[in-house]
Amino acid sequence: MIVGLREVVSRWTEAMPVLGVVLLALTWGRDLAGPLVGVVTLVLAAAVLAAVHHAEVVAHRVGEPLGSLVLAVAVTIIEVALIVTLMIDGGDKSATLARDTVFAAVMITCNGIVGLSLLVGSLRHRVAVFNPEGTGAALATVATIATLSLVLPTFTTSKPGPEFSTSQLTFAAVASLILYGLFVATQTVRHRSYFLPITQGGEVIDTTSAGQEAERPSARAAYASLALLVLALVGVVGLAKGVSPTIESAVEGAGMPHAVVGVIIALLVLLPETIAAVRAARRDRVQISLNLGLGSAMASIGLTIPAVAVASIWLSGPLVLGLSATHMVLLALTVVVGTLTVVPGRATPLQGGVHLVLLAAYLVLAVNP
Repeated sequence: MIVGLREVVSRWTEAMPVLGVVLLALTWGRDLAGPLVGVVTLVLAAAVLAAVHHAEVVAHRVGEPLGSLVLAVAVTIIEVALIVTLMIDGGDKSATLARDTVFAAVMITCNGIVGLSLLVGSLRHRVAVFNPEGTGAALATVATIATLSLVLPTFTTSKPGPEFSTSQLTFAAVASLILYGLFVATQTVRHRSYFLPITQGGEVIDTTSAGQEAERPSARAAYASLALLVLALVGVVGLAKGVSPTIESAVEGAGMPHAVVGVIIALLVLLPETIAAVRAARRDRVQISLNLGLGSAMASIGLTIPAVAVASIWLSGPLVLGLSATHMVLLALTVVVGTLTVVPGRATPLQGGVHLVLLAAYLVLAVNP
């Protein structure tokens, strides 16, 4: 019975990424009618679940923290491609698209994924435990990159409005790449143990140890899952772009700001990481959840800003990166609360609830600024 169920799950998760890409090819560049939007949405949701499954297979093979990095980087690279594509096709409305989407990703990851993971982990295991050294390093890097890329443009004076000059944008892009590269080297090589999950007693759990080698999937299975993961993510992001005109029409029809479109797209794109993080928290692997959340925030800024900086060479119109005063307050509060959460290395449902309230405040103000 169990073997049969595993075969069904395996075939389903193998079929969905391929179906998502095929549907993407058939619908790319076309206006979707109402019933077709429903079909695309269902396939998109199925592709999300398949992506989570294959990400977990890859993570199980390579171990942590590299496993979390694979999913975070894969999602972010495709997200960046989506943002640049929408900017090319978006006209004047695309001036703030990169800022809105990146900031939405930061708030969703640092408050949504982190808060939900802490809440689930602490409710299930009484206290959520993690390594404050690695998590603190990740939060510090996210705060620095976010401030350099999204806060400073509001106060610079070389260009009118919340925009960087060419030299300032170049510096922000290079600095983002350098900091992200340093973090990846720290996470995967020099101080890898800081980002491994720990037990309630504080002992590090190394999923690549010899004692757990027999439980790991084969290299062939991991490579197959990596390929299917990429296909699934291409389908998720591409189909999200396909339904974005419907989302835009619904947002405009409801009288909400255009920035809400970026929030919805970020929610769809980050859904695989959210599910994977919650599942890790249920297994008392909260450190993996935090690696996913903060790593995704860092990758989103660290890769998107350099990409849009290069794209701005041929894109016409302004590139608005500076946050409004309201968003800067939310970002500052997120960093302060995140710091207070990280320092003890242990969290109760209260900390998870505080982060989720911050996310709720962001969503409310996005709809009703």
